[in-house]
Amino acid sequence: MFRKKIKLILIIGLSLLSSVNLAQGVSKTGTTAAKFLSIGIGSRANAMGGAYSAVANDATSLYWNPSGIASIDEYQASFSYTKLFADINLNFFGFVIPIGEAGSIGISVTALNYGEMEVTTEYSPDGTGELFSAGSYAFGLSYARNITDDFAIGATVKYIREDIFNSSASGFAFDIGTRFKTPFFGVVLASSISNYGTKMQMEGDDLLVRYDSDPQSTGNNETVDAYLGTEAFDLPLRLQIGISKDFYFSEDYRFTLAIDATHPNDNNQWVNVGGEIALFDEMVFLRGGYKALFLDENREGLTLGFGLKYSGLEFFRFSVDYAYQQFEYLENVHSFGITLGF
Repeated sequence: MFRKKIKLILIIGLSLLSSVNLAQGVSKTGTTAAKFLSIGIGSRANAMGGAYSAVANDATSLYWNPSGIASIDEYQASFSYTKLFADINLNFFGFVIPIGEAGSIGISVTALNYGEMEVTTEYSPDGTGELFSAGSYAFGLSYARNITDDFAIGATVKYIREDIFNSSASGFAFDIGTRFKTPFFGVVLASSISNYGTKMQMEGDDLLVRYDSDPQSTGNNETVDAYLGTEAFDLPLRLQIGISKDFYFSEDYRFTLAIDATHPNDNNQWVNVGGEIALFDEMVFLRGGYKALFLDENREGLTLGFGLKYSGLEFFRFSVDYAYQQFEYLENVHSFGITLGF
């Protein structure tokens, strides 16, 4: 029976892999705005290589697959911090409120902070002594419910904003996701579409310039106010299809295998693979995975992590998680997270 389950997972997983391999085409890297929306959220998910759309069952589901919050039967808050390269850090906060048979609602905030940088100009290339900052933000409101005992659907509407010095761009987007526990050995299938929304265009005082329509003539108005033109860019739309399966070897030992295939609008397709081992009745977790398989010029790779969970109190539970992500050429990435349930 166990071998049959493994074979089923491998057959479906290989189907996902082959579909991604056949669909590779011209890359559209660098053609979207708000690229921070493509950075994975949560230490558990990142440690599993981002193969999480069919696993998502905590507050970080608000990012990966909003249908996942339908399985949460308690108030749950999650915070994660990811230290990226070049002093850039990504913060996420999610809060889920179950509302009985009507489903669950959730709110989320994602903030990417680039830190402070020195202002340079044509005449002061070494800096003016003035500092500026930049940031990217997303605020989401989600709803999900179980349609049947085995099928859930969820959606998110979010406001997105990016700021740099005195200029900004904003837009709105929607996510939708489903999660289905099949009758085939408990295999879970999931799908999600993320960041379907408006285009974003940078506007602001930093684009204000003095314009002389005829620099060869004298006596004309040389101080006409004008704004530099900017293009509007699409959001990083993403289609994700996932599969996962839990294997129980005893009452206190579980192994989860997960595979996700991702089709973005600004790159070629790729596959994430990950696993999680739960020990001592879901108290200790060991995780690993590999990101962006089959992606040409992939700069990501191995992911590792662990987690600790305490459920000894009747009305309060918490878990802490850590993830390590390998990057070629750049600094490796570290993520830390905490989840509270009450």
